[in-house]
Parts: sequence; structure tokens; C-alpha cells
Amino acid sequence: MLVTFSSKAGADILMLGEHAKPLLRIAGKIIETPFPARGVFAADQLPDAIGRLERAIDADHAPAPSADEDDAGGPENRIGVSLRQRAFPLLDLMRRAQKSGHPVLWEAGSGW
Repeated sequence: MLVTFSSKAGADILMLGEHAKPLLRIAGKIIETPFPARGVFAADQLPDAIGRLERAIDADHAPAPSADEDDAGGPENRIGVSLRQRAFPLLDLMRRAQKSGHPVLWEAGSGW
């Protein structure tokens, strides 16, 4: 499943559902078990959502990949994407939306 985040404040962000779901959970939007097909961060909800994501990023102590480890070999030597890296595009869109007073919407679907 593909999730599209959109706002008049910036370009759309496409993210796989498996990566978007934890970010939405951290930001306080997913409580129920089935993934909501659509949702919105209203302009007045953005400060809280941004704060939650920033606190989670600060608490995440996953090591950042170094330049030496980037091409270190096979799959067993690959480093995953950190929460900071995964959340950056959404966090940037949220900050832009907050400054301009626009909401951030998401919609789950195939994207095709």
C-alpha cells in the first residue's frame, strides 16, 4: 500500500504504508488496528504532531551510517534507514504547513 501525504504548503510525499504507519502512530494519528484510508493533520494539530515526531527522533539512538559503511558488502552489512531519515520529508512538510496555516492530508491507496 502506498500512502500519499499532501498539503498546499509543499510537494506530495509518497511513502510505503509499512513506513508511514509508525510515523502516523508516533504523531498520534493511528489508534485503531486497520490503517485509516484517509486522514488529516489540521493546522492546529500540527504543533503537537511535530513535537511528538521530534521527541521520538531525539530518543532514537540508532547509529547513523558512516561513509565507510555505505558500501561495506552484502546485505548482512547494510544499515537500515533511521527514524530521523524516514521522518524528515513528512516533518519538513508539516513544518511548512504549520508556517502557512495549511493542513496536511494523507490518503492510502495503490498510487496508480
